[in-house]
Amino acid sequence: MINKLITFLKEVRLEMKKVNWPNRKETLRYTLIVVGVSSAVAFYLGSLDFIFNTLLNKFVL
Repeated sequence: MINKLITFLKEVRLEMKKVNWPNRKETLRYTLIVVGVSSAVAFYLGSLDFIFNTLLNKFVL
């Protein structure tokens, strides 16, 4: 059982060395893209919610 765990951890270490990690500039760029897209989607959905809420209150209630 211990041998399997040691083998697994060694394989994990080898695989982690193969990973192509982004540098600081790429990480910042991708983070800003995610924040920007998330904000745009939140604004869009919030706008739709506001519009439909206003229409329902005006015509139905």
